[in-house]
Formats: sequence, C-alpha cells, structure tokens
Amino acid sequence: MISIQNLGVEFGSTVLLRNINFVINRRDRIALVGRNGAGKSTLMKIIAGLQIPGSGVVARSGDMSIGYLPQQMNLTDDGTLRDEAAKAFANVTAIDDAIDRLNAELQQRTDYDSAGYTGLIDTLAARTEQRALLGGDNRDELIERTLMGLGFERSDFERQTSEFSGGWRMRVELAKLLLCSPDVLLLDEPTNHLDIESIQWLESFLTSRPGALLLVSHDRAFLDNVTTRTIELSLGNAYDYAVPYSKYVTLRAERLEQQRRAYDNQQKMIHDTEAFIERFRYKATKAIQVQSRIKWLERLERIEVDEVDTSRLRLRFPPAPRSGDYPVIADEVAKSYGNLTVFTGVTFTVKRGEKVAFVGRNGAGKSTLVRCIMGELPHEGSLVIGHNVKIGYFAQNEAQRLDATLTVRDTIDRVATGEIRTRINDLLGAFMFGGSAADKPVSVLSGGERSRLAMLRLLLQPVNLLILDEPTNHLDMATKDILKEAIKDFDGTVIVVSHDREFLDGLVSKVYEFGNRRVVEHLGGIYDFLQRRQLDSLTQLEARDTTGETRSEPTAGAGRKNYREQKERERRVKQMQKRVASLEQHIAELETNIAKIEDDLASGQAMQSPDVYERHAALSSELAETLEQWEQAAADLDKMT
Repeated sequence: MISIQNLGVEFGSTVLLRNINFVINRRDRIALVGRNGAGKSTLMKIIAGLQIPGSGVVARSGDMSIGYLPQQMNLTDDGTLRDEAAKAFANVTAIDDAIDRLNAELQQRTDYDSAGYTGLIDTLAARTEQRALLGGDNRDELIERTLMGLGFERSDFERQTSEFSGGWRMRVELAKLLLCSPDVLLLDEPTNHLDIESIQWLESFLTSRPGALLLVSHDRAFLDNVTTRTIELSLGNAYDYAVPYSKYVTLRAERLEQQRRAYDNQQKMIHDTEAFIERFRYKATKAIQVQSRIKWLERLERIEVDEVDTSRLRLRFPPAPRSGDYPVIADEVAKSYGNLTVFTGVTFTVKRGEKVAFVGRNGAGKSTLVRCIMGELPHEGSLVIGHNVKIGYFAQNEAQRLDATLTVRDTIDRVATGEIRTRINDLLGAFMFGGSAADKPVSVLSGGERSRLAMLRLLLQPVNLLILDEPTNHLDMATKDILKEAIKDFDGTVIVVSHDREFLDGLVSKVYEFGNRRVVEHLGGIYDFLQRRQLDSLTQLEARDTTGETRSEPTAGAGRKNYREQKERERRVKQMQKRVASLEQHIAELETNIAKIEDDLASGQAMQSPDVYERHAALSSELAETLEQWEQAAADLDKMT
C-alpha cells in the first residue's frame, strides 16, 4: 500500500533520517518506536503527505485513503458533539443529497421505457450500494458506539464541542478519524488523553478493524495488545522487526550486543592500524604498507553504537523524612460545582509507605480529589493530612510552574543536594537533556521537554508523600522505566493518577476506582483490579442508561447469570479471533505462492510448466474467496467486541 524508499531528512547539519526503506502492507499493525527526537512524528507527517522529505520517495496506492492523528493539532470543531462526529460521514451526506435528487427526477419522469430512465435507475442503485459500503445505513449507531467507547456519555451528544476541554476535543478528532475508516491509520500518541476504559475500547477497535495501522505510543501494554510488527528509529536508521513490542525489546538487546562487539572489534583494529602507521611512518621499507593502511582507514565505514544505554542508571529519591502513620485520611469527603456533584461520601485512609493508584474515567474526579488533598480546592467532609507530611506534587500543568528564565542545568542544580550533585550530567542525559540541551533556557523548551524537566526536579526533592497526576504522558519508555524504579525504591508514600497500566503494574498495591460519583477501594495491583472488574462487574461498569449513569447493582442470581453470559461471550470472541488469525495466515501463504509464480514468470523459469497459468488463476480465485471470508469474520468480531 505504501512504500518508503531511500527516505532522508536533515535539519541543518543534523541528519534525522537516512536511507529509510520499508513497506506498509494492507493488514500491517506497526509500532513505530524510538527515543524522543528520533524522528517518529516527522516520518508520520511525511507518510501522511504533510511534509516533504529531503530525499527519497513515498509511493502510495492511487485509491488509498490515509487518516492521521498528530500529537497536537489546531482544533476548529464547532456545533454539537454529534454533528461534529457526523462530519466523518461527509461522503455519505453527499450521496444522500444525490439520491434525493435522483428520486425527485424519477418522480417527475414518465418515460419509463426510455434509456434515460433506465440510466437513472442504474445510477440510483449504484449510489445506494455505495452508501451502504460507506456505513450510511448504520451511521448513527457507529457514531454513538465510537463516542461512548471513547468515554463520552449520551448526555454529551447535544453539547457544543467548545464546552469540552482540549483533551476531550482531541477525543472528538480521534472519533472522527476512526469513523472515516481510512485504509491506513496513522496515530501519534493516541492514548495521552484517554483513561484506562477508553484505551481498552480503542485496543479492541484497532485489533478488529481492517486496514493498516502505524502507531506511535509510549504505552507498552497498548503496543503489545494492538501491534504485530515493530519499526525502530535510531540514529537516523530504521530497524524492522516482525514481532510485537515485548519480543522486539529482546531482539533489540541482542542486536545492540552484537553491535557493541562489532564496534569493540573495529576499534581494536583501528587502534592497531594507527599504531602501525605511527610506528613505521618514516621507515622507507614500510612505506607501501603504511600508505595501504592509511587508505584502508579512509575507506573504512565506521560502526556506530545506536544509543547510550541508560537502562542501568538508577535514580533514588532522597531518604523520606518520617511522617505519621496515616499521611492522608478522608472521611465523607464530597465536592460539587453548583448542581454538579463530582464525588460524595469518599472515605479512605492511606497508610505510611503505601503506593496507591487513582483510576477511572476522565472527569470522574481523580485530579479534583488530588487538588483537595493539596488544599487547592474547598470541599465538604474531613480531609486530614498527617503529622510531618511533606508533599511532592506533580500536577498535569506542572510544566507551567518552571522558572522560564533559568537554563535546564540551573533548574536542576538549584534542587540537587549531596552525592546526587556529582551525577547531574548523567541525570540530564537520562531525561534527554544531554550535551548542549542542558544549557537551553526553559523558555524555549517544548511542552513535553518541560514536563520531563519538572519530573526530574521533583525526583531530587526530600519529601515523604509523592502525588503524581499523569506523570508519564510525555516520557519515553526508557525514562518511564527509570522513574518507575525510583518510585518503587522510594521509602515514602505515593499516590499516582495514571492510565498507564504497564507503569502501574508492580508499582501499586491498592487501587481506588473513581466512578458514578463514588470512590471504591480495591486491594491488589492494577491487573488484579482489571481482572476482577472484568469478571465480576464489567456489565455494571459499562452498561449505561440513557442518562449516562451506571445501572444499579444486580441481584446475586443476576450476577451469576451475567458472569455466565460474560464467559460465554469471551469464549465466542476467542473462537472468532482464532478464525480471523487462521484466515490471515492462509491469506499470507496464498500471497506468497502467487508472488513466487509471478516471479518465476517474470524470469522465464515457469514457462516450462504447462499448467502455470491455471495454478495462478486458481490461487488468485482462492485468495479472493479467502479475503471475503476474512472481511466477514473481521466484521463479525467487531460486532462481538
């Protein structure tokens, strides 16, 4: 579908991408990975046709459609939420207008036996069939399912999009993109504005949709659940792995080890050669050998080690001053804005040393409760901060609190104390502020860079209660690993608001779920919580009435029935997933066999076989039939999920 050939991009004297080559096939689900600044977003813009490369070619199929969701965009939406989502069906609206005109003309004509009348009938039939293919018959159902899957309520459908925050308006753009059903979908950090439930819905949607996907994300679980192929950008090069992200990590480590060994061997050869040249440079009897080695060094293609390995770098918070036994005690806490109740009756106790997560749908009150704990918002009920509690707070807008007049290095230097001061350069490098970037003024940093700097600054302050509100949105995977290990080693208390399951896994031992104006405590880690919720109360959590409220708890008998229905549904989904996978494998085998025959024909080798054309026709027919079966199975799976 899309072929990238010898693509290169340079900014001044800096080479961002060099001789990039790969192909995006029609059913590929590709994770595009690499450190921040490796060129992932730039490559996506080039594939989308929004940026011209310095060299190389991006070849696209003529009738192919591409949908692109950037990290940041200028939002120009207007009207209601439903009307804005319906813009994805602009082609259907145009066809509806054409059908209305055709029907009006047919009603006025009486020349039923004429060629012109027959032509109108044929055109009307073609337009009607085209409308069905574009989803016109179930447009409203698709709009509602997509919007609710991304976290909107039915009561939101008639609200003006201007009433929503920037994050929710980005969800509107994502909904429109998904509803357009492009042949190739390019998504740059789509989960940054989604909660866990919406991410899980998006995973299900993306894995069942036909068409190709190229995805940039720092959410490991999301990548593993959605993609089957990984392309890494590193030091301008592209490395293609036909495996999901977790397997890629293993293969990449093996490649880097081989690369380091090759680099070490080459460096030894260079050192030995330079020593020979220096030793015999002025000996006439060795002149030929010296010149030969000099030319060899000039022609030598130097091996580069892709990236500095920071996986062994460990950050540690300063020792936490001892606090009281209960840093946070909430008793019947409630928060309202006029007639809108955010939450009520919130009662819980966080013990010293606990690490807990706040999770739930966006807008359910997680950040609001954090701000109540910080004393930034008034509230009802009792909220007690324990004895000698020193809070380190990372807000979603933490980047705006930095002093724009300082440099990156000065910002860190002002808070670093003790032994950590000797490792400032290592810390800055781990958070992608190595080299000259450390001397940049804060005023010129991007939003993501400011967030990383604010997180690093927080890591160095002596506190005993960390409250982190979506700390990973702008961190790449290596930096998230460093942060996660630092928090695990922290001997104080931690409250984390996050939708990143991989980040929370192994980090927290208790989950507070926000929803339906309540906060419910769940003991165990994040996957314990997700598993229990799926098995025991998925129906209650996801089944919503027309007002958007969660339905009341079922009786014990209804609960057992729902449990059996849920297990039966899961069994049928797994069966259909296996069928889709089997058909995909068969399609790949057929395409390989057809391609081999075509290669043999092109080289003349197949001419000796009398039945070559019959075999080619039979395989092509079988491929077309299998593709139809796959499309039907994929559609059935989409309905089931």
